[in-house]
Amino acid sequence: MSTGGVADRLPRLLSLVPYFLGRPGIPIAEAAADFGITEKQLRRDLELLWMCGLPGYGPGDLVDLSFAGDTVTVTEDAGMRRPLRLTTAEATALLVALRTLGDVPGVVDTAAVQRATAKIERAVGDAGLGGLAVAMSSMEEDTTAAVREALAGGRALRITYYTAGRDAISQRTIDPMRLLIVEGRGYVEAWCRRAEAVRLFRLDRVEDVTVLDEPAAPPQDAEPTDLSEGLFRPSAEHRYAVLLLEREALWVAEYYPVDEIVELEGDRARVLMRFADPAWLVRLVLGLGGAARVLEPPELADAVGRRAREALAVAGEEVGQP
Repeated sequence: MSTGGVADRLPRLLSLVPYFLGRPGIPIAEAAADFGITEKQLRRDLELLWMCGLPGYGPGDLVDLSFAGDTVTVTEDAGMRRPLRLTTAEATALLVALRTLGDVPGVVDTAAVQRATAKIERAVGDAGLGGLAVAMSSMEEDTTAAVREALAGGRALRITYYTAGRDAISQRTIDPMRLLIVEGRGYVEAWCRRAEAVRLFRLDRVEDVTVLDEPAAPPQDAEPTDLSEGLFRPSAEHRYAVLLLEREALWVAEYYPVDEIVELEGDRARVLMRFADPAWLVRLVLGLGGAARVLEPPELADAVGRRAREALAVAGEEVGQP
């Protein structure tokens, strides 16, 4: 049983080669215990490492491992013993994030952000940054500029917002409180007058924005969102669903927060997932095209079946049209 997703697995994969280089012939059971995972999960990680290496991907460019009984030794590290270095593109993306963070009101230690920015700029060099562009849509740029204008002038905003969980578009008037970068995405935290609560709005899901003449007036007791444990925070309103995932849908357990993963035979898994909106989970399962099945609760499984039959009926009618 494992509760780790991609956020846990990637750092572990990056650590495995130097770990085994320093401990040749270590028993797999001991290594798994050091990483806090099962032996089966460690073997899966090692199998994935066999596909990693340097461009060219010939025998000498890939990570190679030697197994002797229940021990493992790295025989070819493909350069993964060297210190991790940022590419110019990666450094540029990090610089953009730092500069945006430095412009956000309420940053705890602006000086630290500025020092980090300066160090990366010196490491990359002005020549390395030339000609590189940041991938951001013009709409998101306009939204960010409008939010900054509203924050600077103490103005409210009217936004047209797409809510992915309900697959719906709504009009909202919000009182912006701060700009945030969370898990690599831009958000505006604001008092939503419609919900009468503090909400986070993803900038790339704002389809239209207008800076209003009226002042922003969030209630005095409106508190910033606690993001110390990440964006997703389980709450009492969330319900549980048990999904059976086939091999091609196992990515779901790494992409979405899950409370429990039980590995099954045939490269399948049973996962315990929280959800707030049943319609969202129904769309997720249907979109996986049979690679996922709802085991519990029964009413959610019935809803998936009903929606699937309705879709098939509509498809049959369209095929039958002249």
